[in-house]
Amino acid sequence: MAEIIYTDSYLKRAKRFIKKHPELISQYGKTLKLLELNPNHPSLRLHKLQGKLSELYSVSINISYRISIYFLIDKDKIVPVDIGSHDDVY
Repeated sequence: MAEIIYTDSYLKRAKRFIKKHPELISQYGKTLKLLELNPNHPSLRLHKLQGKLSELYSVSINISYRISIYFLIDKDKIVPVDIGSHDDVY
């Protein structure tokens, strides 16, 4: 099981996101729980980003919204970086 480490900057972004999209609270919570339990679960659609974001990975909340993350794989740590629509995050 992985541990999610929340930074202050991510928590601010997540708070704004949830305030703007309260209908996604349940899906967002499920995504985070699944990310902790099994980051490679197919429904997360985990993939490595490219270009200037090549150090990051992305998981899907739903078809429209993503969470970009930084993996500290050797320590089973996941650090969320950004949350939003495809265009916002990438």
